[in-house]
Amino acid sequence: MCRHLGYLGPDVSVGELIGWGENSLLRQSWAPRDMRHGGTINADGFGVGWWGQDAFSRYRSQQPLWSDPVLRETLPQIRSGAVVAATRSATVGMPVQATACAPFTDRTWAFSHNGLVKGWPETLGPLAEQLPVTDLLQLEAPTDSAALWLLLQRALAEQGPEKALTTLVRAVDAAAPKSRLNFLLGDGRELWATTWDHSLSVLVDDDRAIVMSEPFDDDPGWQSVPDRHIVYARPGHLIITPLEMGA
Repeated sequence: MCRHLGYLGPDVSVGELIGWGENSLLRQSWAPRDMRHGGTINADGFGVGWWGQDAFSRYRSQQPLWSDPVLRETLPQIRSGAVVAATRSATVGMPVQATACAPFTDRTWAFSHNGLVKGWPETLGPLAEQLPVTDLLQLEAPTDSAALWLLLQRALAEQGPEKALTTLVRAVDAAAPKSRLNFLLGDGRELWATTWDHSLSVLVDDDRAIVMSEPFDDDPGWQSVPDRHIVYARPGHLIITPLEMGA
């Protein structure tokens, strides 16, 4: 079911960010606390994306997060004030490959999906019919998350992020009830996230905004996001709204 992390704040070492706290994203890759019956370990790859002064960069791997040497040898040397990272637990029947790992990106937005689409791929067929065939032929991986990213890209081209995420969650839930649809979306300046039958917490103060599947430490500032809500976060600013009442 995966775990993900979004960070906005002062520049930090990307490698150190992944290892922050006694319940870091790194630790969650092998010992998650709140998978809600969605698996027990996240060993099917990982990805991390970060914004620099001029561009967005990304690294993805099919190796478990704890075993890829880039975590120790490269990521600690990279500093950024805007990061999206994810570790993956592949749904049975979906491939284990680097291109199946979040974050997915168009170099403006970075997207992660924590969950699954029930009845994939048949249930998403009617929604996928709305997409250009050439886009479907170039799908990064034959997975529900990659398809969701294509659908979200189309929505973002026509709507703001709140409306796009709300519309996508509602459409997928209607097509595939009992899906788990925790989305994380960032553009280097703001973070958006949804909860739909999975865990999410946020930590926001004047200097930083962190959105994470589970808190990485026991800081009392963490807030657990209720189910079926949408989150908007940036340093010094947090809005949590019920999805049923979304834009």
